[in-house]
Amino acid sequence: MGIGMMGLTALRWHMNLSALESRVNFTPAPPGPRVKLSMLPVLAAAAFLCSGASAVAAAQHFEKHFAVKTRPVVVIHNVANGRIEVKSWKNAEVDVLASQTSDKIGFDMEQAGDRIDVTATILDRAAQPQELEASLQLTVPEETELQLKTETGLIYVEQVMGDMTLESVAGDVHLNEVSGYIIVRTTEGSLVCTQCAGKLDFKSIRGGAQVLQPALTNVSLFTTSGNILFDGDFVRTGLYTMKSGKGLVEVRFSGNDSFDLKAQTAVGTVDNQAAAYLKPDSHGAKHLASKFTKGLFGTVGQGLAKVELSSYSGTIRILKRD
Repeated sequence: MGIGMMGLTALRWHMNLSALESRVNFTPAPPGPRVKLSMLPVLAAAAFLCSGASAVAAAQHFEKHFAVKTRPVVVIHNVANGRIEVKSWKNAEVDVLASQTSDKIGFDMEQAGDRIDVTATILDRAAQPQELEASLQLTVPEETELQLKTETGLIYVEQVMGDMTLESVAGDVHLNEVSGYIIVRTTEGSLVCTQCAGKLDFKSIRGGAQVLQPALTNVSLFTTSGNILFDGDFVRTGLYTMKSGKGLVEVRFSGNDSFDLKAQTAVGTVDNQAAAYLKPDSHGAKHLASKFTKGLFGTVGQGLAKVELSSYSGTIRILKRD
């Protein structure tokens, strides 16, 4: 309808221009070329507006609400490229806001009791990458279990208490003030876990991991080539294992920490910047490094937590925070 109005406006403008030319005795150009020249800008503008309108119409946003009774389980499988964001509220309801850039993607949502399933599927295999972007924003009860899977987008979870399994191929995973048994699997994506509590199990091929200000009782971090940073306190009786094939493994502890340390590397280096705080093993255990490895063993404080660090060819660094 907008294009029709534009064409009518152009016709009126053309008629007014012809009347004006006759009044001032302009010599008109030959009819054929003159009509084509005067209509070209109008047709070009109309085509531009039409394509813009199609693009806007293709972008879709929709929202759905699911009432729940107890601790819900939310399962998301996003095969498209896009972000998954999960935050919490006090309501006994799961709110899902989905957005997509084209009609080449479809969303299937269903509820079975307190389980919510959301799946993004590709409807057109010939679609271009820019047409396969779909993002999800969820607001869930504070106590919710999560199973999230995406291809390249960021997974962001904030202030959710519950077990969660988060998987991404190339997207990063950012967690803020979450607690539970946390499992993270990536191929290239990295993990940033800030003020997390409970247990953390991270595995990646090329992604790294940063664990900041945690209250975790059990930590297992493994990456083939990424870097690992643990900056926080070790919970007493906690178990902490951090391994990288060829990346940097760095631990920053506080003066109040208490843990036994075992650090080993095959062909890498051990950078001990905490010699003043690291004492021989107070529990009397004897650690003999292999002739093929370099090792650092000792105790900080009473040695109540257990910390094991390893890197095949990277650097292991341990230091006290200021």
